[in-house]
Amino acid sequence: MGLPIKLRHVPPRLAAGAYILNSGLNKRGVDDEAAAGMQAMAAHALPQLKEMSARDFAKLLSTGETALGAALLLPFVPSWLAGLGLTAFSAGLVRMYLNTPGMTEDDGFRPTAEGTGLAKDVFLLGIGLGLVLDALTSKQK
Repeated sequence: MGLPIKLRHVPPRLAAGAYILNSGLNKRGVDDEAAAGMQAMAAHALPQLKEMSARDFAKLLSTGETALGAALLLPFVPSWLAGLGLTAFSAGLVRMYLNTPGMTEDDGFRPTAEGTGLAKDVFLLGIGLGLVLDALTSKQK
């Protein structure tokens, strides 16, 4: 009996999962000012988020990141499913990066100094897409 996930999926799942899990855990119990700042940034990608309270948004984000990070780290969660979650989450982050004023150069893509921290989300998107595409193109035994 082999591993429940492919060995080649372990490094990207471990890297992305540990990063996202840590981020989610660090957002637990943030103060109102930090919650409002996170909500304002996220609203650049999804304007509907302005309608919820900043406190509820922070709780939702913390819970979502914690769940996604755990799913990536747990080997019994299929890679296609963990990759799908990571792709959806990181696509939202990339959208936020591209739509937030001051994060990109005049070309609308290359990061400014302020946007460099958000630009790393492109790597998360690549990992998620890689996991999904591998599952779709791999032959079943």
